[in-house]
Amino acid sequence: MQEQTQDAAPVAGPAAAPITGTAAVRRSPVQRRSAERVERILSACAVLLDEVGYTALTTKEVARRAEVPIGTLYQFFPGKDGLLGALATRNLERYTDRLTRRIAAESPRDIATLVDLAVEEFVAMRRAVPGFGVVDFGAVGREDLAARHLLDTEIDNNTAVADRLWALTGGLLDPAASRLAGRVALECADAVLRLAFRTDPDGDPALIAECKRVLRRYLGSRTD
Repeated sequence: MQEQTQDAAPVAGPAAAPITGTAAVRRSPVQRRSAERVERILSACAVLLDEVGYTALTTKEVARRAEVPIGTLYQFFPGKDGLLGALATRNLERYTDRLTRRIAAESPRDIATLVDLAVEEFVAMRRAVPGFGVVDFGAVGREDLAARHLLDTEIDNNTAVADRLWALTGGLLDPAASRLAGRVALECADAVLRLAFRTDPDGDPALIAECKRVLRRYLGSRTD
């Protein structure tokens, strides 16, 4: 049965960025009630990921936890990878929003300070956001083609994230610096921060500090 939405008011505010990856939504919610259901589905998915991981995750259990009919879930998502892609996109949107607000509030004057803010916001989300340790901006530990393209069909997850973060650097990096530098920095941060949380549920402080040190030195060399 299709969801009835004619009695709901349109969602206020700007539309979210479209999900363009292999897990694209079947249709984007345009009514407030539909948008609320999608958010509830994604939040249930995130909590379940912490409990069972993505291997044991099922759309049936996500729908049950979200208290929506399974048909409603499939109105918006083509399957489990659809849920993961939408969750990764939501995580990236929230992360860039948090980082943008930190940048606006603290006005970093050098790349080292910006690096610190970027790492701190990631660590804060990793500690507090349900499911983030399993699906941050991609499916952690999965290397299959679908998992590498949860955010975008054309480029892999880390390239998509690096491009988003590159846009936030402002004039702190040499304009001649290749975006490849952003991708390399992100790959380094990804590896070290995963190690930090593998050895300590709150993130090993020494490894987090070392991640900042590596990124400061590497990206600092790109401002020469």
